[in-house]
Amino acid sequence: MNMSPDTSSPAPAPILAPAMQASATEIYLFDADTLHLVDVNQAARRNLGYELKALCDMTPLDLAPQVGRDELVALLASLGEEIGDQVSLRTRHRRADGSSYPIRLCYLRIVRDGRTLILAIGDDLSLELAAGMALEQYQARFDAVVNHTPGLVYQFVLHADGTMAYPYLSEGCMALLGLSVSELQQDPERFVRLILPEDRKGWQDAMAASKAALAAWNWEGRICVEAWNDVKWISLRATPLPLDGGGIQWDGIMTNVTASKLEQEETRRSRARLAELTDHIQQVKEQERARIAREIHDDLGGNLTAIKMALAMLAARLPDDAALRDKADYLDDLVDRTIEAVHRISLDLRPSTLDLGLVAALEWQAREFEKQMGIACMFRSADREIDLAPDQAATLFRIVQEALTNIAKHAGATRVTISLRRLRQHLTLSICDNGRGITPADRLKPQSFGLRGMSERARALGGTLGLSQAPGGGTMVVVKIRLAAPAAARSESTRA
Repeated sequence: MNMSPDTSSPAPAPILAPAMQASATEIYLFDADTLHLVDVNQAARRNLGYELKALCDMTPLDLAPQVGRDELVALLASLGEEIGDQVSLRTRHRRADGSSYPIRLCYLRIVRDGRTLILAIGDDLSLELAAGMALEQYQARFDAVVNHTPGLVYQFVLHADGTMAYPYLSEGCMALLGLSVSELQQDPERFVRLILPEDRKGWQDAMAASKAALAAWNWEGRICVEAWNDVKWISLRATPLPLDGGGIQWDGIMTNVTASKLEQEETRRSRARLAELTDHIQQVKEQERARIAREIHDDLGGNLTAIKMALAMLAARLPDDAALRDKADYLDDLVDRTIEAVHRISLDLRPSTLDLGLVAALEWQAREFEKQMGIACMFRSADREIDLAPDQAATLFRIVQEALTNIAKHAGATRVTISLRRLRQHLTLSICDNGRGITPADRLKPQSFGLRGMSERARALGGTLGLSQAPGGGTMVVVKIRLAAPAAARSESTRA
């Protein structure tokens, strides 16, 4: 009910207590019978945009037009007679400028000077409503992100007594684990039972390490979903948070990595097959080199030796003719150069010193490299003989040859040291130069087949090849392989 203001009457005197007038909470006082406002505090006047005189010509129904008179009267009639009884109402107040805001009103009955009044205490819910809407929007965004995440977002708690709990599980639980959210929350141990027995220890060890160091929990393992008769690989990534009472909470995500694991396994098998093929090709190549070198040495070498002997016999019977003598000398020198070329080609294909062992072959190679390239080359080995299979010796020798070729082409070195060391059942071969060194970019060049070939040769032996900066500059190539147990030791082990 809206009444026209009487401009001739003086403004009513406030009858709210000073503390109520200064309160930050909106406070209204109105007549229980007529519903006319009697007094309104400063907080309410500021929020509404009305002067007190204008408000005193209004009723609560004017401020909340969506509330019916009968509804308000019935609400006030429900107030009990005891002191402190109260009822509440949530509505919207309309300001002088036409805007509105949500408010919660708490009504109390009071009697002053024999007059029944209603005290209404109002809380502006604008901030609360805005916070609620913001929270709803945040929750909606969170749910959208989580539900579209390819995996299971979860919280996992390990209590101090060892019991487990999953306070939060996203809807991806069923798709990943074959369990509903409620099923896993009611029985958290079911996840552990999903893990294959041979992978459970890894899961427990990774969790214990994360708990001890408060570091990220990273684990990959297999689970079996019996309902689907399906074994899959999952990846678990979580961050720990200590809780009061000694428990730990992990927030993380589980994802299905079966496809990538199968691809990795296939890549590993393909690489193993490729390595076997490469090793076989290298062995065939070495055998072919040895065969060609032997045939060149035996057949061509023998034929050239016979030719030289025949030339010597013919030269001895030539008439005393200077021109014929010069021609014979030229042919004899040509045969000598051809024999030398045959010898050199045979050695390049396969040094005969390899038949004497790797140590002898590397000593010869060091001398040849120094003689041909003019670069000082030193070979060191504490062992005069090392028991190696022919294929192993040939592979290590080719690695040294490739390393020396790279040094001669690119290093600009003046000194090279080749070392061969045996320590129990391990053999270490190192080639060190004092050149300009090798950069990481050099290793990644598309045409760096020499480095790749050396690495593949070492891998074929079940060993490793490393490149590093040499002391004082230059490059160090280190090959490490494991040697087979000596025959005597193997027979002793067999008898034992």
